[in-house]
Amino acid sequence: MKHYWLMKSEPDEASIDHLVHAPGQRLPWTGVRNYQARNFMRDAMSVGDGVLFYHSSCPEPGIAGLAEIASGTVPDLTQFDPASPYFDPKSTRDAPRWLQLDVKLMRKTRLMPLAEMREAPELATLRTLQRGNRLSITPVTPAEWQAVLARLAP
Repeated sequence: MKHYWLMKSEPDEASIDHLVHAPGQRLPWTGVRNYQARNFMRDAMSVGDGVLFYHSSCPEPGIAGLAEIASGTVPDLTQFDPASPYFDPKSTRDAPRWLQLDVKLMRKTRLMPLAEMREAPELATLRTLQRGNRLSITPVTPAEWQAVLARLAP
């Protein structure tokens, strides 16, 4: 069964434009350092699942494109690199804590700003809009996915 996800990325690290210009329009999704988000990647995400590519921590956050999960999980190598902001000294190659997977571009869209998302009644249940939610990866229902697609249609 296909699932849908909203995945947040800071555009100065990995933007939709980075994905557009990446080899094969595919990027590794690294730097996840929350156990619940990691568990979504490990236990619930599958190749072919849909992704709302969301720009966060920027002047105008919002959905910037559509992608899909393009690989299973593997250890996130940034956890072993002391020069990386995602270095985890407690993680070892024998027992890695953190995972990554690849996302592949489906299409870049117009930006659907956070304000527009909040105003859409059909997105009221979207987990990323719930008070106190700070997860970088959240599930999206099929109805929410379709509502976003309808709003992004040309």
